Amino acid sequence: MKEEYDFTNAEQGKFYVPIEEMQVPIYLDQDISEYFAVQRRIKPENLSVLINDLLRKDIEIANRVSS
Repeated sequence: MKEEYDFTNAEQGKFYVPIEEMQVPIYLDQDISEYFAVQRRIKPENLSVLINDLLRKDIEIANRVSS
């Protein structure tokens, strides 16, 4: 390592990403992955779109049941 580093042109927080904006990787079990592979053949959409739609419906059902 150097004795000193020059930070005169440094930009604080340049690579900082707030935790709220981070994309968390989600790993699907094999059976779930296979189910969505079939669904994509039937209705070709982005995998994220299919899973987000399913989760939104599940949240809607859960909200109706808990009310």
